[in-house]
Amino acid sequence: MKQYLLSIYQPTGGVPAPDVLAGVMRDLERLNQELRAAGAWVFAGGLHSPESATVLRPDGDHVLTTDGPFAEGKEHLGGFTIIRAEDLDSALHWGRRLAKATTLPVEVRPFQDEAGD
Repeated sequence: MKQYLLSIYQPTGGVPAPDVLAGVMRDLERLNQELRAAGAWVFAGGLHSPESATVLRPDGDHVLTTDGPFAEGKEHLGGFTIIRAEDLDSALHWGRRLAKATTLPVEVRPFQDEAGD
């Protein structure tokens, strides 16, 4: 089975109201349980805000270190899930479910296999 990265993009800014967030977290936990039961779940995690990022940039023999996100934007990577799926259609099925659970855009991208496919 191939592995796929399901990237969750969220708007930069405040956290949703507690009652909204509680519903999202409940739906997300239900989906994670279904992914585990289907043998598709590999790993998932949420990320701190983009301001917590540190960017490392090569500069000749040195590496420059700067605070903050690599790119400024209205949306940022807020979390991710790595799954196993038979094919892209199966991965898209789980991606759609994740988008509905989080109410946020989700990007589905396959990992390269060792041969670089």
